[in-house]
Amino acid sequence: MHRLRWLTFFLLGFFVSGLLVGCRPEAVRKPVPRPDIPREISRGPGQEPRLKVFVTETRTVKEMPLEEYVMGTVAGEMKNWFPAEALAAQAILARTYALQFVETHRRSDLNPEAHISTAFEEAQAWNPRNINQRVRWAVRTTRGKVAAYNGRYINAWFHSHAGGMTATAKEGLNYEYPEPPYTRVVKSGEGPTAPKEFQRWRAVFTKQEVREAVQKLGRRVGDFNTLTVTERGPSGRATRLRIGTAEVNACELRTALDSTRMKSTLLTSARVSGDRVVFEGKGFGHGVGMSQWGALEMARRGKKAEEIIHYYFKNVDIVKLW
Repeated sequence: MHRLRWLTFFLLGFFVSGLLVGCRPEAVRKPVPRPDIPREISRGPGQEPRLKVFVTETRTVKEMPLEEYVMGTVAGEMKNWFPAEALAAQAILARTYALQFVETHRRSDLNPEAHISTAFEEAQAWNPRNINQRVRWAVRTTRGKVAAYNGRYINAWFHSHAGGMTATAKEGLNYEYPEPPYTRVVKSGEGPTAPKEFQRWRAVFTKQEVREAVQKLGRRVGDFNTLTVTERGPSGRATRLRIGTAEVNACELRTALDSTRMKSTLLTSARVSGDRVVFEGKGFGHGVGMSQWGALEMARRGKKAEEIIHYYFKNVDIVKLW
């Protein structure tokens, strides 16, 4: 009789403790906060928004489902022969970028009747002619998915080639606000298949070109014979340059000179040679966020789109809005 009573108490205690374990706070997953769809384009919770897009080629405003816009930007920003999961990662970032743009800007600066434009100088490159089955799959399989941090859209930065190491927003973009909590400096993982001119590059400018670029930045410099990198960021990118007696921000100088010639601020050499100024470096682009050629390599190694984004951005959530 005592043995039976003991067994009853034991089983009852085991059952109750099991209930308590299941009710512990750590066993209950907190819901992931979702960003709101900007009211200007919202069609209700769980519904795909519609965008008014200023198509710069035709100078017309075209209304379209947001996923149609995303398809054109993926085809415009990434090679359509890239692995499907790399294209899918690009689709998540493109969708996030578009929604954050509308949330922040409300309207296109190029046409106030539109929410966004197809000009890459304002938003993202857009090339519907390059849409193929891979791009369609990438957009369809990530439909409605965005990258968020604490319920807000992230700055969905991406670039072509990080030269082996990604950058903080402060060093890569001269970002004027506090460094976002989701940016990170990591090995970018671009492989040998990336274009040689992205892996190592050399750009030569005349002194006059450099003087004019410095002047655009509100500085004055006469004849100069010295060029020095005075500051570098966590990834090794140049952040400040001294040209003769003038000191300038490296990101701003790159833009003022020509960002397609001075491909990055990850400089390995910067010098004056006679009447020429010679820059040498690695990578192509600002280096912040996702490296597209790095994403290609990760996808080839079997990584999925969300894994790629989580590698380049820390502590972000991928949430589905529609």
